[in-house]
Amino acid sequence: MRKIRTFISIVHILLCFALSGVVLLQQRKQGGFSGIFGGGTQADLGANQWQRFSSLTKITVVLTTAFILTSIVLILYR
Repeated sequence: MRKIRTFISIVHILLCFALSGVVLLQQRKQGGFSGIFGGGTQADLGANQWQRFSSLTKITVVLTTAFILTSIVLILYR
């Protein structure tokens, strides 16, 4: 059990560095905090939203999901 926790902890740390790097590589949006707090319209959200994301945005979504999952697993195996 300890080996699994150590392995997941190492993966979690690597995900932290990878996620930080990918976020820093993304270009700055001009919208500021309006996109975060719902200031923009959502009329353009549709079924093909995923295709319009850039590759860095897709990588960020995947890394964030993996980060959240490893965080939950580390909490459960405490």
